[in-house]
Amino acid sequence: SRMLLLALLALLGPAGCPKTEPLSGSSQEPLFRGADRYDFAIVIPAGAVECFWQFAHQSGNFFFSYEASRATGIANSRNILATASDPNGFQLGVSQHVRGQINFLTKETGFYQLCLDNQQNHFGFMQVYLNFGVYYEGFNTENKQPEERKELNDTLEAIGVSIRKLQLHIFHMWRFYNFARMRKGADSILLESNYNYVNWWSVAQSCVIVLSGALQLCFLKRLFTVQTPSRQQC
Repeated sequence: SRMLLLALLALLGPAGCPKTEPLSGSSQEPLFRGADRYDFAIVIPAGAVECFWQFAHQSGNFFFSYEASRATGIANSRNILATASDPNGFQLGVSQHVRGQINFLTKETGFYQLCLDNQQNHFGFMQVYLNFGVYYEGFNTENKQPEERKELNDTLEAIGVSIRKLQLHIFHMWRFYNFARMRKGADSILLESNYNYVNWWSVAQSCVIVLSGALQLCFLKRLFTVQTPSRQQC
């Protein structure tokens, strides 16, 4: 019975474990190289750490941009700690500012970790815009052999290379547009908070001025009040 149990575990163990690397179909085909990218906003509680994992293949270009748009609490500081680590846990980049970028080349295939640390703000949440992903160059005509360069002279192949280059340029334009949009959103939120701050302080100071004027008038009237004696003197 023990031999039968060991044989059953040997059959189900390695064959039943799925591969963590996404494939483009069957196992004989090469790994699918996509250009996954994400763009969203997240609210990080006080003293909390939020982490994300992005899958990337080897020889890819990883980018990570962030913008802290709003912060609450006593300190009201928008500085946040952002870190990026490889699949083995080795730290690849650190940034601790209001906004920042972390770019690096992926040297191995796996899940890369991105973390945002809000430990500096202990009494308030922070809203952060994120834009991260990975892209692959795909074509590099400078390192091609002469025979392969001759094949690129074909019309369809040249059109394909031009389309891929155009897609790559559009992708970089999209990155810079997102980063500019994050800064614009953060500036609009800052202007709105300053506008509300100035309005509330103006109303409070106006109330204090009116109240102090009424109190001064009351005290001045009491100084000039003449008390009439209760008995009339002859």
